[in-house]
Amino acid sequence: MTPARSDFRIISDWIKPGSRVLDLGCGDGTLLDYLAQSKGASGYGLEIDDVRVGECMRRGVNIIQTDLDAGLSEFDAGSFDFVILSLTLQAVKYPDRLLREMLRVGTEGIVTFPNFGHWRARWQLGAHGRMPVSQALPHQWYDTPNIHLCTLHDFERLCAREAITILESQVVDHAHRQKLWLRLFPNLLGEIALYRFRRAELP
Repeated sequence: MTPARSDFRIISDWIKPGSRVLDLGCGDGTLLDYLAQSKGASGYGLEIDDVRVGECMRRGVNIIQTDLDAGLSEFDAGSFDFVILSLTLQAVKYPDRLLREMLRVGTEGIVTFPNFGHWRARWQLGAHGRMPVSQALPHQWYDTPNIHLCTLHDFERLCAREAITILESQVVDHAHRQKLWLRLFPNLLGEIALYRFRRAELP
């Protein structure tokens, strides 16, 4: 089965067959459906939007309607092998709390987010003095759902502060394509970042 987006393939490559997966802000359930078919994964999606919840149900995806800002208290520690947060980190009120919760209920976490350090964002701020608008960040400042934009370096500093070990990372363009030159200067050229991580081992 070919994924709808290439970043789904990257995420799938990180998921072990038969894993228990929790997908936070799962949208219409496309990723969970793909992981179920390609990796035999099982689990749940969390989504707040009524329309998308209905789409998940039509797909046969296990869905719970909830607000991620309320936390993950309904799940016990260690309930999942992987907890995924795809293009949603920047839209929650407390990203640091949610990362901690992800690693409480899951062994590993996977996060993807738009990179505010991309050169087009820097150029629009520097040359025009306005908040950037791009294909990866398509909203105007007054109607955007994004409230905590960050760069790759920002995210990595947060992981260091939270004693989170980054296991793997990738960057792609706005169409979720991998290109060789993105690896050379990921924080400057990458439009969307993907990270796999876990809680740091105690010494």
